Amino acid sequence: MTTLEKAQLWLTDTFDDDTKSIIKQWIAGNPDELEDSFYRELEFGTGGMRGIMGVGTNRLNRYTLGQATQGLANYLNSQFAGEEIKVAIAYDVRNNSKEFGKMCADVLTANGIKVLLFKEHRPTPELSFTVRDKKCNAGIVLTASHNPPEYNGYKVYWNDGAQIVPPHDAAIIKEVYAVKFEEIKFTGNDELIEWIGEEQDDVYIDACIENSLYQEDKVGYDNLNIVFTSIHGTTYTTVPQALKKAGFTKIDLVKEQMIPSGNFPTVASPNPEEPAALEMAMDLARITNGDIVIGTDPDGDRLGIAVRNLDGEIQLLNGNQCNTILTYYILDQWQKAGRITGKEFIGSTIVTSDVFFDVAEKFGVDCKVGLTGFKWIGKMIRDFEGEEKFICGGEESFGFMTGDFVRDKDSCGSILLACEIAAWCKANGKTMYQYMIEIYKEIGMYYEGLINVVKRGRTGAEEIVEMMREFRENPPKSIAGSPVAEIKDFQEQSMVNVATDMKSVMDDIPKSNVLIWYTEDGTKVCVRPSGTEPKIKFYVSVKDSVNSEAEFSLKLKQLEHKIVQVKADLKL
Repeated sequence: MTTLEKAQLWLTDTFDDDTKSIIKQWIAGNPDELEDSFYRELEFGTGGMRGIMGVGTNRLNRYTLGQATQGLANYLNSQFAGEEIKVAIAYDVRNNSKEFGKMCADVLTANGIKVLLFKEHRPTPELSFTVRDKKCNAGIVLTASHNPPEYNGYKVYWNDGAQIVPPHDAAIIKEVYAVKFEEIKFTGNDELIEWIGEEQDDVYIDACIENSLYQEDKVGYDNLNIVFTSIHGTTYTTVPQALKKAGFTKIDLVKEQMIPSGNFPTVASPNPEEPAALEMAMDLARITNGDIVIGTDPDGDRLGIAVRNLDGEIQLLNGNQCNTILTYYILDQWQKAGRITGKEFIGSTIVTSDVFFDVAEKFGVDCKVGLTGFKWIGKMIRDFEGEEKFICGGEESFGFMTGDFVRDKDSCGSILLACEIAAWCKANGKTMYQYMIEIYKEIGMYYEGLINVVKRGRTGAEEIVEMMREFRENPPKSIAGSPVAEIKDFQEQSMVNVATDMKSVMDDIPKSNVLIWYTEDGTKVCVRPSGTEPKIKFYVSVKDSVNSEAEFSLKLKQLEHKIVQVKADLKL
């Protein structure tokens, strides 16, 4: 079916007049917009369904979201026939999120399903928590994480509070694509909606405190200067309250950014991975003599942490550095409390730094690795429940969770933990940055870089396919001066020892369009097309040893230069 034929299907009485008017205008005089809006259907990637809001099959709108929700309703009614089915729904601050949330609730209630709907925007991890706390069969959150303002998205959670994984994901997608737009039941039944709000915040915050803090005497809590920003996102509803309830007293908020807004007016991008997103918070920290700066993304699952470096300047840590500090501290606390028995594990992903294998080995726990996305860490928890105890998990993209009370990355619990570590460090005459160096002195120094190559539209998608084909057929022989020693192809589920040309099977992780190259000196390069954005990502990790603070700065410059070499060698 051609793009024009797909668009013409949206000119029937099933669709509203505004939608039909826009399509007619495109057909008459805007073929490029018509092509980009209809050339494909939005797909579920690692972060669910995410796209630009607007008219068309390749856009987030009433009909594509309605189709997804009708398909989910059909699947739930088949899976839990004869039972009362409950679905929790949350939404972030993005434009149209609240309206989309109510529309999804209407579709579910029209299908006889009870909905627990948040009155106002709430963080994604609170939705994950609520699914289990309220014994729901599933959950939905409307969010596009840290994407630009024109985006929105839709994520589905199963009854364990984790995002859907096999076999449910493929089964739900099959149901979704079987739904014709005229079959969507939009007329809901408000009697099947239970509204939830502040009372659920209290339960969630208490769980964050219980699962994330270790110092019973609250060492240094009252002497830590914290600067926090929600970057116009949802955590204005939870994080300040959680910090106060935990016992932290010196909290400065970036007031301009505590105002929720889907336009994110004070930043170019609401992504706490980028220093620019935390610029206002870091400026405030310079005025207030802040020890730690923390910001969250719009739906409150990711966090960025900035601390004082060796020169006393506020510096943003990367996701792997944050997670190294948090993981090491937690495992150290578990070891001191005699809680490690050898039947515990931490969770990570294939694109995350291998430092976590070294941390796990030091403390005598397992490090399990899954595909990109926290849904795979959630699956680990479920798969090993009753056999091994999950302690914590993280991925390089500024996501972390403590314990399993939330089955997704959780900024609130992670912020509480980070502040405890910063307070404990300050009380012991050092900074979190110095604590990180102490960890590297013990287990080895790692440094990472992320290179994004953006390719938009149908042509861009085709270019990404071609890039992956070329990398598979002609992998690099050497990277940054070191020969490639090992190639992992998760699409083929194969691992090749380059020196011996021996090929082995990797079937412990599901197939995914990801390549990883390891060089002889330990450099790791992971290549992965994004599942939710028009880009191909290159995750680079380099390593060395470090013996002192004085040596650290020099080694850091050398590793930064090595990442530049990697980029040049791959012609990026």
